Amino acid sequence: MAGPLSHIKVLDLSRVLAGPWSTQILGDMGADVIKIERPGIGDDTRRWGPPFQKNLDGTAGDAAYFHSTNRNKTSKSIDISTTEGQEEIKKLALECDILVENYKVGGLKKYGLDYETLSKINPRLIYCSITGFGQTGPYANRAGYDFMIQAMGGLMSITGDKDENGGGPQKVGVAIADVMTGMYATVGILGALAHRDKTGEGQYIDVALLDTQIAMLANHTSNYLLSGNIPKRLGNEHVSIVPYQTFKTADGDLVLAIGNDSQFASFCETINQNWSENPLYASNSSRVENREELIPLIAEIMITKTTHQWIIQLEKRGVPCGPVNSLADILNDPHVKERGVVTQIKDKDGTNVPVITNPIKYSKTPMEYKKVPPKLED
Repeated sequence: MAGPLSHIKVLDLSRVLAGPWSTQILGDMGADVIKIERPGIGDDTRRWGPPFQKNLDGTAGDAAYFHSTNRNKTSKSIDISTTEGQEEIKKLALECDILVENYKVGGLKKYGLDYETLSKINPRLIYCSITGFGQTGPYANRAGYDFMIQAMGGLMSITGDKDENGGGPQKVGVAIADVMTGMYATVGILGALAHRDKTGEGQYIDVALLDTQIAMLANHTSNYLLSGNIPKRLGNEHVSIVPYQTFKTADGDLVLAIGNDSQFASFCETINQNWSENPLYASNSSRVENREELIPLIAEIMITKTTHQWIIQLEKRGVPCGPVNSLADILNDPHVKERGVVTQIKDKDGTNVPVITNPIKYSKTPMEYKKVPPKLED
């Protein structure tokens, strides 16, 4: 059965990560995505390696980075700095439903490829611009990159070990500002499609990395707005829940993710302690207030058994926990295999290209994995 967006055509003028992440999701949903690239050069991420994909003849293909965010697309080389290229984009925009771009503010206006111009050609066009700082405000003309957005947007101020442990600002191990901006862009596009279904009109969508980074801080921003207290780095601890962190075991590390008092009582039964009856630890709020006393007590016990031994015992009583896996561990996990998290798409030359599947699982309009990340002008 065709995907839910199999009737939709997308013109992708984005590069690197945030924009391509969004258009890849649309492609997974069945949309026909045309990726516009610079002739002879293409998306910069094609060269962001090693590692590189190996072609069937043993030669190096595109970088793994490019492969992570460009499946289910067709590549088309167009030089938009030329009159011919601009006219070709306008013809494509006339027949497309969605356009996604991540040029600097005003970058496409000089080519006549801005929303104001293209919406006159196609009033039904949904035009999504992704930038570092948005279309308005004092920073609008600045270039924005994930690392600096993680810093400016407050994420690095709450990520990393405690200062007293020698910690400092730390970025997340994946370009999370880019990825989440791509996700928000996709949600915005789907909302605009729903609006167009009712009214027949397209619209302009302004999505910024900095706005997204602030929005995704969730409870941290709410905590600050309601209390005035600036959050600090807590390493693997949780600001509002205890115990909710990693603990050393006899052979590795284990995460305890105890989210309520009932689970804490079950945990105490497992380790033969009466802490759930102690007023200092009985409620989550009391455990948060007394974490400095409680956490060392838990740590002394957790180090006495292996991670696997603890998981068996804790899961019997419904205590949320899990190992700290490497990518090799989790991608070879039987549960992950059963869920079909990894699949393969066969290239035209017969090469099987492994990809991580979309986590959305529709019952009637399943995701599609038909096209490998395209060669330039595929």
